[in-house]
Amino acid sequence: MIKKSFFHLIILMLFIIITYIAFSVFKTFFYNNTNFTEKEYKLYIEPNTDFTNLLIKLDNVIKSSYYFSIASKNKGYDSRVRSGLFIIPKGSSNNDIINILRGQSKAVDVTFNNHERLEDMVERISKQIYLDSTTLINSIYDKNFLNQNKFNPNTAIAMYLPNTYSFFWDTNVLNFRKKMLDEYNKFWNNERLRKAKLIGLSKVEVSVLASIVQKESIMKDERPKIAGVYLNRLKRGMRLQADPTVIFALKNKLGDFKRKVKRVLYKDLRINSPYNTYRNKGLPPGPICMPDLDAIDAVLNSEKHKYLYFVADPENRGYHLFGKNLNEHNNNKKKYIRWINKKKIFR
Repeated sequence: MIKKSFFHLIILMLFIIITYIAFSVFKTFFYNNTNFTEKEYKLYIEPNTDFTNLLIKLDNVIKSSYYFSIASKNKGYDSRVRSGLFIIPKGSSNNDIINILRGQSKAVDVTFNNHERLEDMVERISKQIYLDSTTLINSIYDKNFLNQNKFNPNTAIAMYLPNTYSFFWDTNVLNFRKKMLDEYNKFWNNERLRKAKLIGLSKVEVSVLASIVQKESIMKDERPKIAGVYLNRLKRGMRLQADPTVIFALKNKLGDFKRKVKRVLYKDLRINSPYNTYRNKGLPPGPICMPDLDAIDAVLNSEKHKYLYFVADPENRGYHLFGKNLNEHNNNKKKYIRWINKKKIFR
């Protein structure tokens, strides 16, 4: 009888031990350890983050750092923390979380548009992915890189085509720069290169002219016509006399690219700058902004006509009045000046 009772006791103890172990394993690996109410949590892990600092980042994200640490050590994750963006769904167990953090990090969409300076683009990008702005701008202006790819500090901006691109959040500056160069070379396919040759411009020169066209008109359907005007002037050896280049020269002179200039004054036309196309023949030394892809294509597919002048059309907002000679242009210009004075736009 005593032996039988002792045997039952042993069985009971074994059951308790097994149950405890099973519960501990379940608690450690498979029990919900998330501590947020949203459907998912975006966890950003910077490069060179160790496990101790990761636990600090997870302080309010998980319920138990203790059980997460045990699970991480058992799975060998505590010594292999990876950087990047990771999405943790609500209700995830430690096993789920560790598998997510050991897997591929998520890509993010990086968007930039018609910035006038690379510094402004870099500032925007550094807010979207984990890139140091100083390191990135130094990489962009690296002399060897520019020389190898036939750019210079004035034309470097042409390589960065406004669009939305997919990057890993922790991508490095060299990978970013390489992707931008790859996208640039991909855009300039044989057909576009052929069209550039037909109008007598290099890739960079097309981008320079496209940046002026971009600034002249927001109306995409009108851009090929405006591009045709500038190409006509270039062929005749005329100065482009493009107001956006004067505005760029003014901003550059003042060191203020956030300045809003709605009207170009006659005194502005005298600004001594290589970007001022009222003083200098030919194209400016570099783009005055990042032109849209369609602005570049507008230059490559410019309209064939005899117009040499244009001015804003006060009766058709966003569009322009075109003239084939100076007399026509002056008549159109009078309409615009009357309108802008009536609106009391003096700067």
